[in-house]
Amino acid sequence: MKLFDLRGKIALVTGASSGLGVQFAKALAGQGADLAILARRLERLEEVEKILEATGVRCLALQCDVLKNGEIKAAVGKIREHYGRIDILVNNAGVARALPAEAQPDDDWNAVINTNLNSVYFVAREVGKVMIEQKYGKIINVGSIHSSVAMPNRPLNAYCASKGGVLMLTKALANEWAKYNITVNAIGPAYFPSEMTGAAMGDPAFGEVVKACCPMGRPGKVGELDGAVVYFASDASSYTTGQLLCVDGGWTAI
Repeated sequence: MKLFDLRGKIALVTGASSGLGVQFAKALAGQGADLAILARRLERLEEVEKILEATGVRCLALQCDVLKNGEIKAAVGKIREHYGRIDILVNNAGVARALPAEAQPDDDWNAVINTNLNSVYFVAREVGKVMIEQKYGKIINVGSIHSSVAMPNRPLNAYCASKGGVLMLTKALANEWAKYNITVNAIGPAYFPSEMTGAAMGDPAFGEVVKACCPMGRPGKVGELDGAVVYFASDASSYTTGQLLCVDGGWTAI
């Protein structure tokens, strides 16, 4: 038995038009999974689709705004119609805002909570219905080191609240759906190169924070999240559920 073999599995990745979503999709394709990828930017998504198909797997690109429940339901229906099942969900779509709490507009707070937490629930709910029926599923929510720690000198109140919520939602769904042979886990990345982290990682002061807070003294590199997503997506994690795996160079260990 090859524990990390994903051939014959169907994986859905949200927020897959750039950044970590693309990396997660590539990692799953590398183990043989066929993909369905969702994002708002269809042109970018179709570029990713071509890259994944070039590796020899099937890929279905669907435009979907995860803030709209109707679009989520429609996308899940199309994926099921196309592939017949959904075995793996990577709930990756996310945004960040860095504003002091006393100055943060309501719209910014709501945008972060709706994208990072509410959409994770609504996508998991719709995909979970499919997984419950088939009595099998692997749900991987993308949390953060900020699911459990804040950050000095950077006001991430909404982001921390949303990612803390993802951790507890992961635990709650893991408890509810274990009886259906569905595992629900979360990955907690530190800072990795992406569209969302570009501004922060380009700030010289950020480098000093990383040196102070991360024992390895550096951000993550492309590919260093692959092992975590493949583990949670594969049968290697058949008895692991409700967990947050931080891939952070030791950031949350201090």
